[in-house]
Amino acid sequence: MDDALVRLSIFFTILIVMFGLEQLFPARPLRKDTQAPTQKTRLIGNFGLIFLSGLSARLVLPLGLTGFALYVAELQLGLFNVIDLPYWLTITLSLLLLDMLIYWQHRLFHKIPLLWQLHKVHHADTHVDASTGLRFHPLEIVASIFIKAIAVILLGVPAFAVILFEVLLNGFALFNHANIRLPKKVEAVTRLILMTQILHRIHHSQLFKESNSNYGFSVIWWDRLFGSYSAEATKPDLEIDIGIKEFPEAKDNANLLGLLFMPFKRKK
Repeated sequence: MDDALVRLSIFFTILIVMFGLEQLFPARPLRKDTQAPTQKTRLIGNFGLIFLSGLSARLVLPLGLTGFALYVAELQLGLFNVIDLPYWLTITLSLLLLDMLIYWQHRLFHKIPLLWQLHKVHHADTHVDASTGLRFHPLEIVASIFIKAIAVILLGVPAFAVILFEVLLNGFALFNHANIRLPKKVEAVTRLILMTQILHRIHHSQLFKESNSNYGFSVIWWDRLFGSYSAEATKPDLEIDIGIKEFPEAKDNANLLGLLFMPFKRKK
């Protein structure tokens, strides 16, 4: 089976499961004030971005990251194509290093003003759910592809590791952005290893100190290791103010055109 078909099948399976759980066990209600966009507007905007980001990725790297990894392997470029390691160890190290790379990429997109202009499209969503997990400006996706492509060249990441990493990255993004709350005991154990929904909602807080924590998309190790872990918000999970305080997402900012032009607008 084609790797793209496998990824899409897994993606839609996780997406449907998360959406179903959100309908059955929502953690937080959708904002109902007059300035907040409707759920229909949000979803059209978010999924519109997902489609355009996917199209941009294909235009920038027609072979896809997996095809690019195969090309790099043919040229015998990168660390893992030079040193002789067991295949399982190469895959494991590739996954760990790529995940750490995404952690630092995410952190830098918060710290560097030009990159934040792109990343704020993700954070401007005033209601976090599974669709938010893939709501990124196409230019941010293009930048991310270049970063990962450089990593593939330098490390010589095998194609299988690339496929597995992309599946895990998308799956965890849907999982930890989902508008659900794990049972208390399950959440307490899960957060020892993974980024849970409660931990990631802290990252989407309007408070600067909280939004600059919990950068990981999958495991929590990198945040603990590099000092960006935050176990609790100043408010209970249900009361955290989500979004960007200096850039409120009014209705005209939530539609697809508003999201596309958001990086180029001055904050209100």
